[in-house]
Amino acid sequence: MSDILSGLEPVRVFHYFEEICAIPHGSGNEKAISDYCVAFAKSHDLWVRQDEANNVVIRKPASAGYETAPVVMLQGHMDMVCEKNSDVDFDFEKDGLKLKVEGDFVSAEGTTLGGDDGIAVAYALAILEDDTLEHPELEVVITTDEEVGMKGAHFLDVSDLKASYLLNLDNESEGQILTSCAGGMKSRAKLPARRVEWQGIGAEVKISGLKGGHSGAEIHCGRANANRLLGRFLFELSKELNVGICDISGGMKDNAIPREAQAKIVLRPEDAVRAGEIKESFLADIQDEFSVSDPQIKIELNIESNKEKEFSIIHPTDMERILFMYIQSPNGIQTMSMELPGLVESSLNMGIVRTEEDGVCFSWAVRSSKKSLKFYISDQLAYLTEFLGGTYWYDGEYPQWSYRSHSPIRDMVTSVYKELSGKDASIEAIHAGLECGLISEKMPELDIVALGPDIIDIHTPDEHLSISSVERTYRLLRTVLSRMKG
Repeated sequence: MSDILSGLEPVRVFHYFEEICAIPHGSGNEKAISDYCVAFAKSHDLWVRQDEANNVVIRKPASAGYETAPVVMLQGHMDMVCEKNSDVDFDFEKDGLKLKVEGDFVSAEGTTLGGDDGIAVAYALAILEDDTLEHPELEVVITTDEEVGMKGAHFLDVSDLKASYLLNLDNESEGQILTSCAGGMKSRAKLPARRVEWQGIGAEVKISGLKGGHSGAEIHCGRANANRLLGRFLFELSKELNVGICDISGGMKDNAIPREAQAKIVLRPEDAVRAGEIKESFLADIQDEFSVSDPQIKIELNIESNKEKEFSIIHPTDMERILFMYIQSPNGIQTMSMELPGLVESSLNMGIVRTEEDGVCFSWAVRSSKKSLKFYISDQLAYLTEFLGGTYWYDGEYPQWSYRSHSPIRDMVTSVYKELSGKDASIEAIHAGLECGLISEKMPELDIVALGPDIIDIHTPDEHLSISSVERTYRLLRTVLSRMKG
């Protein structure tokens, strides 16, 4: 293994983070990283439990003098969002990340870094390893498949857990202490797509250069959604020209705002020039609309050949229904909180579109801090899908994490943060989803906060982790644990 991060402080945190990055650990591919955590625990003579979902629980006894202190849980997830630039040759199933250090930041070459939430695992292992740190009894809970519906947290058995306090380490903003979050679900729709033969010239449409981002944390930024732009462009073409669609696709994860989308289409030869003109006009409009949020948007229309041939295209009637879904489906922010000004209350993100043999599938990440709105958005999607003759379902539903007016752990963390930094912590709710909701549903008396270091542009290949922030947050975490004697 390389030592790209050797010498960075805190040394043991970055040691474990680099080891984690060398092990493929995308959602659904976590057995190896789960086994790594188990092997760590056994090598340090710590109690460990690994369940069928590959969740790992590690327990460390209290330091001398801390035996009567309440048990503290440290919690994060081991999976990462696997996004890469289209020109990068990388296999998330087999390859370790290619790390680089530039100034104060660690990133990966052309791919997501997985600081969300690999840094939580690195923090936890470094703390478990450190026998000089004084602390209460610790329960480290590392879950799986958080990024695809929090499946690990759903499966987690808490019957043997004793924690009174939970420090969730899945936040990406130093100095921001989270006390509540939205709930969510994955919504799915499939519209039928019969096939017919049609003669014309083939062309490829590609939309790229978008910023993307986390569909919860960045949904308020107004960034362009590549799937929605592709639907708009195909609609613009169809308003004036005879267009056939062979294949459409876009996005890689429903919880990431899609950065790229593409389509294979068929045109009449006499329409090729006009199609190019429509593309240029549409591109100018889009670049104007998103000049602040996505200044690098590109739309390409490449004619494969001027020679006509037979193509298998989606039946025109079914194509109309698919375009209707693209255009009419709700997307983005739906409501803003009236209790907490500036907080997004409910939203959805059309994250993935895929063409299958007999239909086109759409997938959204739906989020809301109010359960009723979450299911109302789901009902909207179901009504629209079924009206268009398709099939709708949802999975991965998880609850919101509600604010507690009385929270000793919040008071402790904010006090220590002020002492160490000289600044007041920001007490906030977020629109992104955290496992805190599911865990608190299973352990209602658990007092919870979420914290973490600065990680920028998560869920995109531009993700980068602040080295200095990792060090400051680790010092905060260690100090909090050492103060929890009584």
